[in-house]
Amino acid sequence: MTYFEILESFHLSVLQWAAIGFAVFLLGMSKSGIKGIGIIIVVILAFVFGEKTSTGILLPLLICADIFAVVYYNKHAQWHYIRKLLPAMVIGVLVGVWIGNDISEVVFKRTMAVIIIVSVLIMFYMENRKSTDIPTNKWFSNGSGFLAGFTTMVGNLAGPISNIYFLAMRMPKNEFIGTAAWLFFIINVFKLPFHFFVWKTVSLDTLILNSVLIPMVILGFFLGAYIVKLISNVNYRRFILIVTALGGIIMLFR
Repeated sequence: MTYFEILESFHLSVLQWAAIGFAVFLLGMSKSGIKGIGIIIVVILAFVFGEKTSTGILLPLLICADIFAVVYYNKHAQWHYIRKLLPAMVIGVLVGVWIGNDISEVVFKRTMAVIIIVSVLIMFYMENRKSTDIPTNKWFSNGSGFLAGFTTMVGNLAGPISNIYFLAMRMPKNEFIGTAAWLFFIINVFKLPFHFFVWKTVSLDTLILNSVLIPMVILGFFLGAYIVKLISNVNYRRFILIVTALGGIIMLFR
């Protein structure tokens, strides 16, 4: 099949192309630091392709956006946080590979909705508590890492979990973005072989579809990076909370 025949084989309408283009534009913005909108991206792609199939279509685009993010925010990355979270995230991914391969889409959707709503509630609690102490308990970092790894494998939905952790650490805006950029670049590359060889949700056909969408990712990234510069640290934290809450509600009732 030719390049264009492969694209036609997805049988996408003009409206679906527009929705996908908007979703990957938001993906670029999300990776530039406009956190909390990842849920909206997942919802749009799940509508078009189905929950599980959409995870494989989204992953190479995530890695593409991750590359821009790690280059742009590299000097702000806090590697001690990455070292804390990464081992548990790897375990979470492996569990997600095992469970997610057989899970039904209905169970998948309900599980993701519950995880997101609970995450949002915890985020609001963490943000509004009077204490400003930073959690140092290993159970908190390991639990956050495991849940982030599991949810990123099963549905590319680790955003709310990682947001909870980084908000709890009281990280400044650029450190938050730079650390998350490197963490998810590493873990997304780690996930890729499982999508190729185990779930078979990434293929030559899906990569060709990805190639058409990359310009929208790039456009979204640089627009998002410009917007992030205009947002103060305090307003940035509030923005993350509000947008994540809205995304969680959308996921629950979609």
